[in-house]
Amino acid sequence: MTAKLCFTLYFMILHFLTLHAQEKPVSVGVIGLTHTHVHWIFNSEKRGEIEIVGIVEADKNLAKQYADQYHFSMNKVYATMQDLIKAKKFEAVTAFGSIYEHLEVVETFAPLGIHVMVEKPLAVSYDHAKKMESLALKYKIHLLTNYETTWYPSVHKAYEMLKKDSIGVLTQLVIRDGHRGPKNIGVNKEFLEWLIDPVKNGGGALMDFGCYGVNIATWMHNGKKPISVTAITQQLQPENNPKVDDEATIVLRYDSSKATIQASWNWPIGRKDMEVYGTTGVLYADNKNNLRVRMAEGYDGFNESTHTLNDRLAPYDDPFALFAAVIKNKISLQPYDLSSLENNMIVMEILEAAKLSAKEKRTIELGQ
Repeated sequence: MTAKLCFTLYFMILHFLTLHAQEKPVSVGVIGLTHTHVHWIFNSEKRGEIEIVGIVEADKNLAKQYADQYHFSMNKVYATMQDLIKAKKFEAVTAFGSIYEHLEVVETFAPLGIHVMVEKPLAVSYDHAKKMESLALKYKIHLLTNYETTWYPSVHKAYEMLKKDSIGVLTQLVIRDGHRGPKNIGVNKEFLEWLIDPVKNGGGALMDFGCYGVNIATWMHNGKKPISVTAITQQLQPENNPKVDDEATIVLRYDSSKATIQASWNWPIGRKDMEVYGTTGVLYADNKNNLRVRMAEGYDGFNESTHTLNDRLAPYDDPFALFAAVIKNKISLQPYDLSSLENNMIVMEILEAAKLSAKEKRTIELGQ
């Protein structure tokens, strides 16, 4: 390699690194601290794609706990959303309060052109979701929903293999999510207070964990709605969850496939796993990084291969990195992407039907 070429490459690399270093992170406000998933954004901030410029939390003791843990000044904490708006300039907010509060967050920030990301599910009801969608479209903001499984390489590998016809045509999905229950796993009191409230959370396990499976099923079916929704709910821990269901099974019937979603606060272990069945094989996404593939042989035989997958590449490995990239127009979400508004509007429509099905003990037909 000539000296001239070496110098040219050196200055190209230096120019790239300088541009990257000068790029400003997306300024973000954190709305609420009662959702324990908020730890995620404080850890994510260290990556550099976002900068938390202000936090809204009325409970000063709770805010102090986070300030001590993540070493930020209490001067960054505001009592109300209006106080934050008066004090700071920012491009986006993330909602970490109750699910019921998501609508108010969008009502407050959408008219200001400020983008919003909420934790799953999008809303407590389809009615709330429709109001949020209307505001997002009117004011042309991004409104994204964050699910933990969106960042699982096993989920994306299964989707990729299905779309490449690696296991034939999709016939059914079985998706399981949940844990031993909020109280049994020891969630903090601020989180527990609204998580087991039918108004503030919209329901129990059906909403909390059913949304994961519905989100993935909608994505796997390219945004197609199911023909019908059938749900059964139970309350197996009345002493811990007196006002909400803690066990739910949702069956979605499509033209030529079905999805069975098992959402539970009664699993003996925490789980987020799924099975994807095709006409010639099955994919087992056992956890975030492990995928098994079984190809059918004869009546009951199969050939199995296993895959240990690396985490996805940035910004597809982190919700707030993706949010920042979308805001900066570095990437555009694909139709019915897991985080997208159109996917999660269908999720809310299905969850609403599931709640009605469980309540009235009948199958709900969905209009296409």
